[in-house]
Amino acid sequence: QVQLVGSGGGVVQAGGSLRLSCAASGSIFRFNTMAWYRQAPGKPRELVAAMTSGGNTNYADSEKGRFTISRDNAKNTVYLQMNSLKPEDTAVYYCNYRPDSSLRDYWGQGTQVTVSS
Repeated sequence: QVQLVGSGGGVVQAGGSLRLSCAASGSIFRFNTMAWYRQAPGKPRELVAAMTSGGNTNYADSEKGRFTISRDNAKNTVYLQMNSLKPEDTAVYYCNYRPDSSLRDYWGQGTQVTVSS
């Protein structure tokens, strides 16, 4: 079993920054993808950024250039540095873990990010 604990959300003004963290514990496979998703009220959950254990990244176009995903594989932790935040970034942000050898996903509890105008 894998447990993900996300943190770092909060309330910031437009143009501000936040850094989200998510630590995974349990039966962690070396080869995996960790990612951040978000879900705003009334909208489906969407991918924000993802990063493989090998260092490959994928960003949604709207976040590219503002957000940066990074990993500390030794700590089984993924980060999301969010700069130049906009009100439309307001959402619950969820971290996600998926072993490369499996289609099964593990999800964190979600952390609220609110950006005021």
